[in-house]
Amino acid sequence: MDKKELQREIEELKREKDAVILGHYYQREEIQEVSDYVGDSLALSQEAQRCEKSVIVFCGVHFMAETAKILNPKRKVLLPDMEASCSLAESCKAEDLRKLKGEHPGAMVVSYVNCTAEVKAESDLICTSGNAEKLIRALPEDQEIIFAPDKNLGGYINGVTGRKMLLWDGVCTVHDALVAENVLKMKMDNRDAKVIAHPECNRAVLEVSDFVGSTKAMLKYIGESGEKRFIVATERGMLYEMKRMYPDREFLEVGSGKDGCACTDCAYMKLNTLEKLRDCLRDGKPEIVMDEKMIEAARKPIERMLKMSRELGIIK
Repeated sequence: MDKKELQREIEELKREKDAVILGHYYQREEIQEVSDYVGDSLALSQEAQRCEKSVIVFCGVHFMAETAKILNPKRKVLLPDMEASCSLAESCKAEDLRKLKGEHPGAMVVSYVNCTAEVKAESDLICTSGNAEKLIRALPEDQEIIFAPDKNLGGYINGVTGRKMLLWDGVCTVHDALVAENVLKMKMDNRDAKVIAHPECNRAVLEVSDFVGSTKAMLKYIGESGEKRFIVATERGMLYEMKRMYPDREFLEVGSGKDGCACTDCAYMKLNTLEKLRDCLRDGKPEIVMDEKMIEAARKPIERMLKMSRELGIIK
């Protein structure tokens, strides 16, 4: 079956099953095309709360579908491929975080949303790449903080805020593999282009970038900067939305190998396919099933984040 036929079948199943399809920016283009909403993980989970469909199909990775379930415990949440994991989530186990908390009894645990429900339940506050800096700045300066699981994002926040958070040793393997030398070479060859990077990138890449921000912040910067050409240091799927929103701009992809190869696909994200999405809708599985106590424990730090974000004017 070709792409268009699959997409038509998915649209029919979506109506039949009273389902909404949420697609992350890093999904395959053909999945973004059939998604009702495209965005980052938290924005999509919030969108799921606002819509009234019976079934939520989250085309992303496992922790994202978990977050949607935590925020929508009475709704059916499906993930096309249960093997769609995340290197950041895998790097941080709840039992290991509990051990570190025991070694720092006065510390507050701030966890990036890219973590498992079990880790969220061990956390005091959840953050995203878009709100992390403002949330950390809002905490008392003398508060000891454990930041998990992304040491690159945490290191970036330490740098811009002057904090000395204790950083968990985890990375997004896609962003961390991007090479600063490739960025510099591209800048030399494209002197009129601005470098925009996601804070999950390693420090060397961030230091040679013109703008560092979340996926949403990068899209906003492109629109407001007035520039026409951009060197993009993030997962390849993001370029689809950039080109869709700004067809008059040019986007150049940063490679992750020493030879500059453009290999920035997240293998986990790309596990979701149109065929799996179709089957997921048709069969009503795989379904995210979580214990009620775990949902309640993991929801508390997310609700704290949302409350602080509203108070700080980050979200309405």
